[in-house]
Amino acid sequence: MSAEDVTPSPVFRLRDLILHGSEPPPAEFVARLRCYPWLVVGVTCIGAFIGQLDASIVQLALPTLGRIFDTSLESISWVSLGYLLAFASFLPIFGQLCEIFGRKLLYLTGFLLFAGASALCGLAPDLTSLVAFRVLQGIGGAMLGANSMSVLIKATDQSRRVRALGVFSAAQAIGVSAGPAVGGLLIGTLGWPSVFWVAVPFALAAVIIGWLVLPRTDPQDQDQVFDWRGALLLAPALTLVVLVLNQVSALGPTSLVLIACTGTAIVLLIVFVRQEHASASPLVDLRMLGRPAFLGGIVACALGYALLYGMFFLTSFALVSGYHDSPTLAGLKLAVIPVAIGIVAPFSGDLSKRLGPRLLSVAAMAVCVTALLVLSAISTEPSNILWIDFVGLAGFGAGLGLFIAPNNHATINAAPSNRSGEAGAMLNLMRVLGTSLGIASASSMLSWQMQVVSGTNNRRLALFSEHHLMEAVRSGLLMLAVFAVIAGGISIIRKTAAA
Repeated sequence: MSAEDVTPSPVFRLRDLILHGSEPPPAEFVARLRCYPWLVVGVTCIGAFIGQLDASIVQLALPTLGRIFDTSLESISWVSLGYLLAFASFLPIFGQLCEIFGRKLLYLTGFLLFAGASALCGLAPDLTSLVAFRVLQGIGGAMLGANSMSVLIKATDQSRRVRALGVFSAAQAIGVSAGPAVGGLLIGTLGWPSVFWVAVPFALAAVIIGWLVLPRTDPQDQDQVFDWRGALLLAPALTLVVLVLNQVSALGPTSLVLIACTGTAIVLLIVFVRQEHASASPLVDLRMLGRPAFLGGIVACALGYALLYGMFFLTSFALVSGYHDSPTLAGLKLAVIPVAIGIVAPFSGDLSKRLGPRLLSVAAMAVCVTALLVLSAISTEPSNILWIDFVGLAGFGAGLGLFIAPNNHATINAAPSNRSGEAGAMLNLMRVLGTSLGIASASSMLSWQMQVVSGTNNRRLALFSEHHLMEAVRSGLLMLAVFAVIAGGISIIRKTAAA
């Protein structure tokens, strides 16, 4: 940290900040502390924690929200999808804007927007307002996601970086693991608005600490140009793709509206790809997709997260609306999945070195398929033996824990060594897209199968019996098993492609 990066007095020059748009430097007394780099890492960990907490905690609230707002499955799923689509659409946009204008102010703005939108979500009077506030929350989340890793890397040297990345990953794991358990407790005691309000104090604390701690951004590339054409194309293209997946059960595959949305989505994606290839500063660098090993890796990454959040979605409805578990018990059961991922993931690296990434990936997906088939077999016969549910959920989580980290590592290695940053950004985008596609597919399958088994076209959740719901859940679990088989198959093909 050089002297010019630190303010000469503890009073921030707000006039210069407002008039000239310059970033505020860290407080002098903070920047001189020996532990200063770890304070910066701590701020990024707050963002990692609340992002993952929000993603997992909301899944458990969906059955309750469906009952309160008395709506269909497709409609209530937009509480999750609205956030994820906004996050995915704006992540590349803010990633490029930060390269042009700097990171600190956009990062702090992201925390403020996330906090304000979270508070508004808890006050939403109807489903439309809630989805709108979730979109706003997703934009704030994209500001955080576009900055966290870069801020962390800037703050740490090579001797600290591996440990800092480990701490960052631990914060994410704690967030996703705590989400279901905390969500169940909050819903059971304080009601559904509390699952949104819980993130507010963390985000506000991050704004204050970040203002004092975060360093100024290094001088930016003056030749960088914002890809506004790509920005205008990306959001509608992604929204239409997810809309088609989510609404196919409601509209039917022969619906003119659905066909028109599908055609428009294809056209927008083609135009977006051409724009990114032609742009000197693309939002998403698509040139790496020409490497089959990298392409297979990011598709497998998307499928891995589609499995995780599709499972969250299905299991939440099965436990709360099917088995009538209390929110607290349902949250504890659901937390078994991320806890199993967190326990197994640290060992996946060593196993990948011993067995090879291809064999480990196939074995991991075989474990997931086995767990999904077991859970599907017992889904319509609620068991009084609690350990059966836990073993199935834990086995699924263990399989994903063995798959995600080695797959991501192999995918990064498949990219050119001088473009690991772009490869990491692509993986992050595919993670969010995979999450969106998993929830949309699970919602569509669940809604379609409930209509099939009940013999009615009315899609309001309150009209379906527990039996109809659990029959539909069984079909959803089998769909996820197909996703796992495809992910395992891609892992085998990718080895050949990489050779």
